[in-house]
Amino acid sequence: MRFIIFSTIFIAVFALMSLYISKRFINKLHFKKVYKNYLNYFLIINLIGVFCYFLFRRYPLIPNEIYFLLSIPIGLIFLLFSTTIIYDLSSLLVNKSVKDSSRREFLKKTLDFSAVAVAAGINTKAIYNAKHTELEKVAVKLKNLKQKYNIVQISDVHIGGLIDKKFIASMVTKINSLNTDAIVITGDLVDTNLKFAKPALEQLKHLNSKYGTYFIVGNHEYFHGVDKIISYLKTLNITVLENSNVYIGEKDNGFNLAGVYDRFGEKFGSFKPDIKASLEKIDKNSPTILLAHQPKYIEEIKDTSNIDLVLSGHTHGGQIVPFNLLVKLQQPYIKGLHQHNKNTQIYVNKGTGFWGPPMRLGASSEITYINLIPS
Repeated sequence: MRFIIFSTIFIAVFALMSLYISKRFINKLHFKKVYKNYLNYFLIINLIGVFCYFLFRRYPLIPNEIYFLLSIPIGLIFLLFSTTIIYDLSSLLVNKSVKDSSRREFLKKTLDFSAVAVAAGINTKAIYNAKHTELEKVAVKLKNLKQKYNIVQISDVHIGGLIDKKFIASMVTKINSLNTDAIVITGDLVDTNLKFAKPALEQLKHLNSKYGTYFIVGNHEYFHGVDKIISYLKTLNITVLENSNVYIGEKDNGFNLAGVYDRFGEKFGSFKPDIKASLEKIDKNSPTILLAHQPKYIEEIKDTSNIDLVLSGHTHGGQIVPFNLLVKLQQPYIKGLHQHNKNTQIYVNKGTGFWGPPMRLGASSEITYINLIPS
């Protein structure tokens, strides 16, 4: 039922966006009517693609090549909508500021062709960006840390559809080449029915690190059977931190690694985050790193004095500009390393995969290599 409600609202919003693009951009272009009709037909096809995308994301029973084509319309419509807003404002400026009609007509035609070219260019660039995962290296100083460690963080992989066995196998190879001390996965790993995700998840058994792989759930796991996903990941030699903690390194010479359920658990009614339980019996003489999927969770912790670093994801870094501006309204941090207060730092991973369209603009996919350094 939740899926149906969410999909209906989402498609309705994109239908309104498409209508705006048609009325305020396509129909105003200085193109022949037949070409404008083709562009409007293209918009309709894109809207049908959005519907099919949601259908086959839940039931990925089609070849990846077709799924790729169905996943693009969401990004196309969003970027065209953004372009249309800029086009609309630019047209208004030209009409108000240029008095000479012939010059105004010339500028208007120039704007039309430029807008179409820019729209095509940014969509192509966004698709290219999504296919390339960057290695982000970050140095974090921690007080009470006795020696250097390194952690590889991945987040928001969103297995399902285009994020398949091949993608995960390649990601595992990249991670293993880093010879890391520990690997952490900060949620939204699975974004489809578990039976469809298993072939890709199986690749995670090949992850290698000195102290193992650790996982916390994100909000998307709740949509696909969070209990079953947790149980299955435990069979892959992955430690799931469920409001719990472990000690990484030799006794008195390492750090605490804690993890909480996602804050979405409060709405879900179970698997709720419990910071008190997650920090129970930690070694107070060693630094503590907390895995929490959403950056916003840091604001819900009344006292962070015993937490040195929070590792989060969820935001995708905005994934597609200017969507990052909307994310900023809901999350305190979008990407990168921040000093939250005098005791606590937070790092937000931009996401190793992507959600929705295979597009990224202004926020690359990342695998994070975190160097922990004694302060």
